[in-house]
Amino acid sequence: MPITNQQVAGRAFLRQMYDDSYFPDHVVDRGKAILLRLCERIEADRPSDLESLYALTQAATEEFNLLDREFGAAGSGIETVAREWICDEFCFVASAYEFTEADAEELAAGRDW
Repeated sequence: MPITNQQVAGRAFLRQMYDDSYFPDHVVDRGKAILLRLCERIEADRPSDLESLYALTQAATEEFNLLDREFGAAGSGIETVAREWICDEFCFVASAYEFTEADAEELAAGRDW
């Protein structure tokens, strides 16, 4: 399903991770795919409230939890700076879909990173 939100469609997700050689591009690609799937789910499900949005972001957070293992296997990991970058992307997505009141911590609740 193509993304219809123009802010999201034009976003270079996880740009900082691509710019840092510590993070292998092929693993960052998977993180970008998680974020794009999240956007597709938001557009398909059209959550009506924050709780519905948080359910979708929780699923994406669980995918990032699994992805952290792949980063580890590649000699990398989701650590402090990457954690902030990923959380910033979650906040961007919430804002792009007009959930401006979303709590940054709730968006990535359940993270292991």
